[in-house]
Amino acid sequence: MERKLASVQRIREIRPIEGADAIELAIINSWQVVVAKNVGHKVDDFVVYREIDSFLPIREEFEFLRKSSYKKMGDQEGFRLKTIKLRGQVSQGLAVPIHVLPLLEMVHEGQDVTEILGIVKYEPPIPAQLAGKAKGYFPSFLRKTDEERVQNLTKEYEEWKITGSHKFYVSEKLDGSSATFYVRYGEFGVCSRNLELADPGEFIPGMIMCEDGVERPKQENTFWKVSREMGIKEKLLSLDRNICVQGELLGEGIQKNPYKIKGHTVRFYNAFDIDKQERLGLKNFYI
Repeated sequence: MERKLASVQRIREIRPIEGADAIELAIINSWQVVVAKNVGHKVDDFVVYREIDSFLPIREEFEFLRKSSYKKMGDQEGFRLKTIKLRGQVSQGLAVPIHVLPLLEMVHEGQDVTEILGIVKYEPPIPAQLAGKAKGYFPSFLRKTDEERVQNLTKEYEEWKITGSHKFYVSEKLDGSSATFYVRYGEFGVCSRNLELADPGEFIPGMIMCEDGVERPKQENTFWKVSREMGIKEKLLSLDRNICVQGELLGEGIQKNPYKIKGHTVRFYNAFDIDKQERLGLKNFYI
């Protein structure tokens, strides 16, 4: 399932927040969102819910977020939603009444409105010395890593419990930078979340101006460096099929390196059959 950054959802529950007169807690699927009491939200009301990691466009109705959430993503300005605390209460995302958006008069629960609202996923900037040179946009024959959040699958879980129709494996969501590696018709490719990256082997000599304003010698970008160190190209070619693996690039200089990793590595969680355009289960693929 691909992730819906903005969707029409129903309020499941409303809870008071101790010591707070102006705000309350709305439960949407398994998310908890602080909302203003004077809006008059009620249980079973439809709302437009924007998830954490949503990057909202610059619009008047979002200006109240400027002080806490204004960001630039490349040349694009907007407001990034992230998990925050209000009056000691965790709040995840933004919920607004459906009537605020006359564009969506005909709606149904779960409707994806991400594109309609001009919302994209916020991607932290990759330092220049890590990113390398772009070969082109992310290939159209692959899928980006936009898996659905577990908090949005409450109803599905209940159904699957009854039918016993699904089996699961549990993995940890790591904080890094999306990395994709593929082999297609014998050609090996390396991608960040939005771009395919050129092999830097031919243009490493020279200097580059880094984000901190210091000019440093060019270095092989980290995505390609890790692919060589882990032998990813050779392993994928040995499968003799058109295949892609995806994971999180982790280590120094990435997302403040919360795992204290020396150097860099990739932790994989997804494999994709390019010809069949389908993902492979964990038991079907190892690298």
